[in-house]
Parts: sequence; C-alpha cells; structure tokens
Amino acid sequence: MAKEGSGSILQFAPLQSSVEEGFWHRLSSLKLNKFGIDDSPIPISGFYAPCSHPQVSNHLTLLAVSLPSDSNDESAMPPTIPSNRNRCSVPGILYNTNTMESFQAFDKQGLLKAEAMKIWEDIHSGKAVEDCAVLSRILLISFADLKKWNFHYWFAFPALALDPPATLVDLRPASQWFTLEEAESVTAACNEWRNSSATADVPFFLVSIGSDSRAAARHLKDLEACQHDGQKLLFAFYDPCHLPNNPGWPLRNFLALISARWNLKTVRFLCYRENRGFADLNLSLVGEALITVQPGWRERQCVPNAVGWELNKGRKVPRCINLAKSMDPTRLAISAADLNLKLMRWRALPSLNLDILFSLKCLLLGAGTLGCQVARMLMAWGVRKITLLDNGRVAMSNPLRQSLYTLDDCLNGGDFKATAAVRSLQRIFPAVEAEGVIMAIPMPGHPVSSQEEKTVLEDCKRLSDLIESHDVIFLLTDTRESRWLPTLLCANTNKITITAALGFDSFLVMRHGPGPLNSNPNLKAETETSLAAGVDNLALTNTDGRHRLGCYFCNDVVAPTDSTSNRTLDQQCTVTRPGLAPIASALAVELLVGILHHPNGMFAEAEIANSNSGGNFELPLGILPHQIRGSLPHFQQMTLVGHSSNTCTACCSTVVSEYRKRAMEFILQAINHPTYLEDLTGLTELMRSASTFQLDWDDEIEAADDECVEL
Repeated sequence: MAKEGSGSILQFAPLQSSVEEGFWHRLSSLKLNKFGIDDSPIPISGFYAPCSHPQVSNHLTLLAVSLPSDSNDESAMPPTIPSNRNRCSVPGILYNTNTMESFQAFDKQGLLKAEAMKIWEDIHSGKAVEDCAVLSRILLISFADLKKWNFHYWFAFPALALDPPATLVDLRPASQWFTLEEAESVTAACNEWRNSSATADVPFFLVSIGSDSRAAARHLKDLEACQHDGQKLLFAFYDPCHLPNNPGWPLRNFLALISARWNLKTVRFLCYRENRGFADLNLSLVGEALITVQPGWRERQCVPNAVGWELNKGRKVPRCINLAKSMDPTRLAISAADLNLKLMRWRALPSLNLDILFSLKCLLLGAGTLGCQVARMLMAWGVRKITLLDNGRVAMSNPLRQSLYTLDDCLNGGDFKATAAVRSLQRIFPAVEAEGVIMAIPMPGHPVSSQEEKTVLEDCKRLSDLIESHDVIFLLTDTRESRWLPTLLCANTNKITITAALGFDSFLVMRHGPGPLNSNPNLKAETETSLAAGVDNLALTNTDGRHRLGCYFCNDVVAPTDSTSNRTLDQQCTVTRPGLAPIASALAVELLVGILHHPNGMFAEAEIANSNSGGNFELPLGILPHQIRGSLPHFQQMTLVGHSSNTCTACCSTVVSEYRKRAMEFILQAINHPTYLEDLTGLTELMRSASTFQLDWDDEIEAADDECVEL
C-alpha cells in the first residue's frame, strides 16, 4: 500500500491500558496504612514495549511496583524501577479520591491540560531530548471502594494536538521502504539498540542511513550530527500498536517535539515493531508526514490542545473492576477484618498500634459466657493468637448465652467447649490462630487424693507453661477459687492479667497490678533467676514509691475455698442477666487495649472518672482504670482503685516467695489444706485480732448503755 491514503489526516491508534491485580492490592494497602484521607496526587510509573505480535498490540501496563513503597519516607517521590527491553518506563500521576462523588466530579479536561503542559514544558526546556521517556505520560483517576473491593478508574494518555493535524504522505511496511542492503543494516542497528542495556529502554531514537546503505541508531540529541547531505533520516519510536495502517499513540507527542523543537515540515518516521525479540521490518512501518502548524503554535506560552482519555468499549465512561471474587477467601477476610481498625487511624486514632495487637498472644481461662464474648472482642481488635482453656462440655442451655456454640455442639453429650470454640472462631475468621486446651484448673479447697496428685501437678505445670508463653491472661472462670492459681502464676511471671466476674445483675472488670517481685516499670517482666535477687524486690510499692495495684484477691479476708459443693441448681449455674456478659467482656478487652497503648503499660497508675491524677500523658483511648464495677438495676458503673494487700493469698510477696521456694509442693498444700493460705499470709491472726477488737467494742457499748438516763 505504497501511496494508499496519501494526503489524508494522519490517524493514530490509541494506547490501551492494562492493570494487574497487584497494583490494586498495593493501592489498597497504601490507602489504608499510609495515605488515609490524604488525596494528594501520587506519582506512578507505567510500562510498555514495542509490539511483538502481528495481531495483538502491547498495552501500557501498571504493576504493583508502579506505586511508591509502603515506607513513610519519600512519600512524594515517584517509584524507581529499573527498566529493561520489555519494560520501558512511562511517568505518570494518580488521583485517588475518597468518595465516588469526588471521582465523578473531576475536571477531566483540566487535569489533561495540566499534564499536557508538563510535556510541552519538557519539549521547550530540552528535557524531552535528553530524556525522551517524558514524551509519554500517564494520567489515572480512581476511586477505591475497599468495602466491596470495587475499583473505579479512568486512564488518559495526554497527547499534544497539532493544529492543523499532520498530513499522511506515505505509510507502508518498512521492508517495502528500504532496499535489501538498507533493510539488513537497519535491522542490525535496531537489534543492537534494543540489546544494549544503555538504550534498550529508550523508546525514541534516530535511524540514519548513509549513501553506502549503512544504518546507525542514535540518540535524539545527536540530530545535528545526522543531518548530512545524502543521508536518510528517520525518527524512530517503539510502537506498541500492531495495526498495518496506523502508527501508535507515542508518535503524537514525538511529532509535536519535532515540530516545536526543530521546526521540520516533512518527517519520516519508523514505527519499530518486533517478532520474538528482534526487529521485524515486515511488521514495522515507515511513514512520511507533513506538518504545517499555524503561526504561533510553537510558542512556549501557547500550550496546544490535549487529547487522550481512554475509551471504554467505544464510550467515554470509566472502567470498574471487582477483585472480591478473585481473592483468596482467607485473604479477603483478613482485609475486611482489618478495615475498621485501619480506618480508625485515618482520623479518630492515628496512634493505634496495630502491630502490637496483631502479634499479641492471649490466653483465655474459661470458654463459657465470658470466654466466648472476649474471644470475639479480641478478634474485632485484630488479635489473631487466642488460646482457650476449659474442661467443660457444651450443654443444651449454652448456645443462647455463649455466642460461639450451636445446637450441633450439644449433641451426643456435647463437645468440649475448648475445641468447639476454636472451630467456631476459625469459621468466623479463618486467619485466626486459635488453640483449645482441655484441662481443669487445680483449686484451693478441692483436696486431691495421693492417686490424683501426679495428674494435678501435671496440670499445674501445663498451666504455668501456658501462662509463661502468652502475653495476656484473661481470668473468665465461674468460680472464685479457680482464679487463685492463675493469679499467683501471673503475679510470679508479671503478666498482664484481666479479670471479669459476673453476679446476677452486677459485674467486675479489673486489671491486676504487677507482681511484687517485678514492680519496676523500667524492668522487663521476667521471672528472677534466683530467690536472692527476688527478695530484694519484695514490696507493696513500685520503685518510684507508688502503691502497687491489687489483684482479684487483695480485698479478701479469707482464702478461696470450695464454692460449688452443697449448692442448689440456681447456685451451681451462672445465673446472670443475659446482657451482663457482653458488657463485661467488651470492657475487659477495651481495658487491655488501653493498657497496651499506655506509655507505662501494666505499671500505669489507676485513673478514675473525672480524675486528673494521670494527666501527664495524652491518652487517645481515655482513662485507664483499675476496677470497673457495673450495676444493671441502676444502669451505672464506677471506676475504683484497690491497692495490693500484704496479706493477699494470691499476689503478696509472702505467697509468691513461698511459691518460688517450694513450687508444686506449696501448691499441693494450698489445695489440700483450706486454712494454709490464711495462716501463711497472717489472715488467721488478723481475723483473731478483729474478733478481739469487736468484743472490746461491744463491752464499751454496754458500759455506755448503763450510764444512760431515760428522760
């Protein structure tokens, strides 16, 4: 088709976009973790290569690496990606909006004009000659609906419009334009250009052919050296288009450069295309165009009109892609679960430390009404590692109040709660790392026979190991005595410990203070390696003089004992108002999150409502109380402070020290002898003194009564 179409307007094949899924996943991550509501322009890079198939055009592609990195440094810097022969870099800009309305309200022509001005300025400044990659640009507008994983987007490839348009004089396959010797030399020169690491990704270049039919590929800045009498000169570019009758889109800005920079009227161009990585002159095109622009068009201040918005199936409308179906369900669940937490950091809670929550290991002692609710709340806060310990089975009465169980868990005698709860957590959130431990907690007041001692000691050792391997311990059992051994072990290892306990219409949620041997907030919570080192730290106060916060047993004047024997049915069951457990469970988890985000962690002083005692720190989550006591009849809750007691049967220095000296022998004695803990801590003597004081007080009252005179 040597002269077919001669004298007609030169028409260009538009670029086509292609976006890999990784780009959208990376954008989602940046939006949630870095940009938030900041909708400033984002620098991006796209990639294209010469056409390599006679029936398929190459697309301009965006990859995950097209976006900036996730690091907080250099956020406004464009991504730096090494190019190669199959990936020529194209600079661009992304405008990602916060709402669909903002996406639809974009001044698209204004944005396109602004990008065209950048190209025009690069042409006049000479930058486009030195770095010809800037002749092509990408403009992308988008809205990411991260709830539904819908991405609405629209590409533009800004192109400067010649006025009037260029006229096509000739366009034919390159093999028909060159002589046989020229064709061989041009092929060799182009292959050498493409195979050199220095020029493989340079998409615009010159091809000069001497009178001896020898061809050479040169940089644009070498134009003057190529303009000799008798030399043929072609302006070559990597053409992503496969069409036999149209050059590709990059030629538009190339012609604008040629006209504005060198004022050439007649331009011969080479649309370089390949086959299997080598120059293919049958697929490549050579054309000749006439450029006759109006006076003043080349002036720097007169920016030409711009075109370039991509059509969607022939229509001027944006595209939309939904990635929900293509994503792995577990990955989709993780993204959805983390969405609310990451959105908190946009405005309400920028200081939220998700890394701490994601890595936290929580041990829940009790998988009943409280345990089920606490596990759900922990997952909602992003906690992924949860262990539930319980030896009970799911009863028919449980599913209505205990949210992790269903009727199927009750059949055939009932499944163990620990394993049923883990199955339920994994159904709710497949990415949770949940473990169930079927075990009874040894308790004071529940004596064991000599035959049972070995099993009980094994349980004690197992419980100790579990507490040691977790970061946070929740005491959620339904008897007072079952909380004693965990409280002692937590005090010994200085673990964050949260207790939640229910009455019929009241509840208690509290955090335990640090252990008596580990009371220094500047020390790590580690068990001392020797008793001698630990005795020096025995104290009711922290090293800064503040009183230690108490544990669940610090206000008791009797040791824990059997509370389950000889009880009626209503006393054997945990009879509470149904709304109580969710309230207490939620407060327990919120209390934990407050501890994790306090500068002093578990060593933080107790704060109460309307108190300024701990106001040295700005705490976005609010105050950090010691105890929260709630009453449903009055719809009230109070924040209280209870300091540690030197006669506490679980956390005082006497008990912890005795445990460190005698270990399991001490625990067995506490289990088998109900009064042992009271004798050890001095409670027995205290009660005896209190009784004597009461008797003396009664005598004084009687004497006073004798002196009264009736009027």
